[in-house]
Amino acid sequence: MEYIDPVEELDMTFEIRPFDERYTEELLDLSLQAWAPVFEAMAKTNDEFVLDAFYPNGWEVRQVADIKALLKDATCDVWTAHANDSLVGFVGLQAHPEDMMGEIHIVAVAPEHQRRGVATALMSFATDEFRRAGLKMVMVETGGDPGHEASRAAYESFGFRRWPVARYFKEL
Repeated sequence: MEYIDPVEELDMTFEIRPFDERYTEELLDLSLQAWAPVFEAMAKTNDEFVLDAFYPNGWEVRQVADIKALLKDATCDVWTAHANDSLVGFVGLQAHPEDMMGEIHIVAVAPEHQRRGVATALMSFATDEFRRAGLKMVMVETGGDPGHEASRAAYESFGFRRWPVARYFKEL
């Protein structure tokens, strides 16, 4: 497997590698740590019936199941960022050739490494991969709630433009 040249950002050096199953538990733990503040904020601002429907056993159970499914999904490539052989972030890429589009399905950075260039490097890597595949655009989705504010800021600072979408829920 090809290793990407190390990326230097601020005070850390890291490299982006293809996902290795040896890092599964560390990746799942990183995901839970990265999303804990997001879900805490979501719980304060979203309707309880919606959260209960999406996460009947708690967000952590759903998050782990979703990430495990992603790691097994043959249509999605997962790449990991490592600093000193410690996992500091990951990205999931999915090509949609019928739309000439690549999707950053997921991007996560360990809380202690956030705001140090890891997410930017992972998104740069993703866009380069999609460009090499001949795709014409890249998409990423996130929530519009306060818990996802940092994600929106990161995507917008990287040059993504928001596409207006409205999603409504009604309790039955």
